[in-house]
Amino acid sequence: MIRILILNIIFFLFVVYSALGQRIAETNSGNTFALINLERHQFKFNLLSPGFTYEFGIFKNVSASGGLVLGYATYEEGYAVGLTLHTRVRYYHNLNRRVSKDKNVSGNSGNYIGAARSIFFSPLRLATNIEGPSDFNLGFYGLTYGLQRTYENGFNFNAELGAGYYLGDGVLSGYGPLFNFNFGWVATKRKSRKPTFD
Repeated sequence: MIRILILNIIFFLFVVYSALGQRIAETNSGNTFALINLERHQFKFNLLSPGFTYEFGIFKNVSASGGLVLGYATYEEGYAVGLTLHTRVRYYHNLNRRVSKDKNVSGNSGNYIGAARSIFFSPLRLATNIEGPSDFNLGFYGLTYGLQRTYENGFNFNAELGAGYYLGDGVLSGYGPLFNFNFGWVATKRKSRKPTFD
């Protein structure tokens, strides 16, 4: 119970720290809620694995996303595969550099550092070798580094690599990596491919 509380506090502090830093920078530019290069809303259907992802811009370079996708968990106790509830808070660190090189930033095309949480629910699990009751759940809390690209035709891919703590509900907990890859199609209208300067 204490571990869950500590992990949620760390996740919350990361979100608040990122948001406050962006708010100060954007207030100096005159528009507190200007997203400049991020999409306000982006809904994506995942094609490689059944599922969907919704991402919305919060501040200049910060977005939050959630979705139901096929996930793979591996840590000290074993692995689990199944539909997973992902939530992320992403800080896109290279949008200005991409703009200055005249590269596409439409559809949140950039590299990011993120706070990640993924929940692997027992009813949606396809396979596992983790010893324990059949109805166990598993949660991942950690940090990821990823990249996302959206092309003119709407196709999108997102790849991320991270590490963190796997919190078991009914099974042992432990540390391990996270790898996530999604290929899909963005169903919402995107900003122009032409980059916008601050």
